[in-house]
Amino acid sequence: MTTSTATTLKNFVNGEWVTPSGELKEGLNPADTREVVSSFRQSTSEDVKQAIDSAAETFKTWKNTPAPQRGEYLYKIAALMEEEKDDLAKTIVREEGKTYNDAAKEVGYAAGIVKFYAGECRRLKGTLQAADMPNIQIETKPEPLGVVLVVTPWNFPMSIPAWKTAPAIASGNTVVLKPSSETPLTVMKFMDIVQRAGVPAGVVNQVIAPGKLVPEMIHHPSVKAVTFTGSNPVGKKIYAEAAKDMKRCLLEMGGKNPLIVMDDADLDEAVQLAVAGAYGQTGQACTATGRVIVHEKVAKAFTEKLVEKTKEFKVGNGIEEGINMGPQVNQSELQSTLDLIQSARDEGATVLTGGKAPEGPAFEHGYFVEPTVISGVKSSMTIAQQEVFGPVNSIIEVSDIDEAIEVANDVEYGLSSAICTKNLEYMNKALAEIEAGIVKVNMTTTGTFFQAPFGGYKQSSTGTFKELGSEALDFYCQYKTRYIKG
Repeated sequence: MTTSTATTLKNFVNGEWVTPSGELKEGLNPADTREVVSSFRQSTSEDVKQAIDSAAETFKTWKNTPAPQRGEYLYKIAALMEEEKDDLAKTIVREEGKTYNDAAKEVGYAAGIVKFYAGECRRLKGTLQAADMPNIQIETKPEPLGVVLVVTPWNFPMSIPAWKTAPAIASGNTVVLKPSSETPLTVMKFMDIVQRAGVPAGVVNQVIAPGKLVPEMIHHPSVKAVTFTGSNPVGKKIYAEAAKDMKRCLLEMGGKNPLIVMDDADLDEAVQLAVAGAYGQTGQACTATGRVIVHEKVAKAFTEKLVEKTKEFKVGNGIEEGINMGPQVNQSELQSTLDLIQSARDEGATVLTGGKAPEGPAFEHGYFVEPTVISGVKSSMTIAQQEVFGPVNSIIEVSDIDEAIEVANDVEYGLSSAICTKNLEYMNKALAEIEAGIVKVNMTTTGTFFQAPFGGYKQSSTGTFKELGSEALDFYCQYKTRYIKG
């Protein structure tokens, strides 16, 4: 029986809620697809043009708003997010499928990001340089770019819009936010908070739009930069479109993140890291653990412990207490995970536990998959090379630290990585030689602190700019060098 508690969604343009004029769509609860969560129309070319034009017009005044005043708006946004954490978390659970605990952590993290950039508004600064001649002052001054197009994914529907929008407006830019059509309700609630925080009309605009409109949004003359988080195929298309106009572009994309478990590791801790890294968020994170590279001396003991812990994991509707892992976001993601697990079987690996959709009344209307452990994986296998984006631990055995790092680097990605060891030589070698933007010691591959820069190597990122930390502001600013003779 289909139930509907659907919220009708709209675009937010120039401070007003506007109904798009395109195709009618529905958003379903991935844990129970009988529940219609949202109803909305997709935007047309004219709809997105109105949003960009609004942002462009507002930029003329917003860029002159003193940065500390911009920061005060951000503090208000963060405060409202914290006050409404429970409601926002429940919305994420219903729309995206993650557990309530994971969703609540995401909301708290997003609020922290916004507060961080509120503080950065008082630290925006230029420089003074020594001149070659007397009576001349050389100074650099950061200036905003203009309209920034922000394209965000479904897997972190609150935190990623926050970590792109906050530094953008802190720097004096205006924003057009195009969220994933899988999670528009969460983003609409974020925009409602932006409005209630008193942010001037037109500073942040949001459109529900199909991906096919992104190229023409990029090519709009008023759009000066585009920032995207999502898959590599889509990111490469965005990169190519931005390059046609030589527009600034920041991409954060996939990962095949290794967790190395050395022969001296605390195996209980290593198992916990593997479980949290691969099964947290149902494995639907770009920093999720994609491979567990285990020293052959401890592989048997580690694998037995990991299988035991995996079997204890409780799968179900993330709103229920005691659930460790929710569903995947849609049928396509579920099928992709199952197909990659089957490819591992076909290529000679062994599924030790999981590997299929769970059965029973609690699962028949959702996109559920069992947490999975696969042994006998070789680095050349499809499961070891392609991003799964599902709850799978693939175990690759190695003989020493050199082979472990060689295997860790044997992919096209380089986003996150971790090593579990007590040996300082192993630690230092991993920190120096793993080809990834993030290397951790005795921590999960997932999770970042927002005061530190985030970004990948190789095919995981464009590599020219970082997200998070004060370094993120560099993407949203251009620096003018000014020579002044007295």
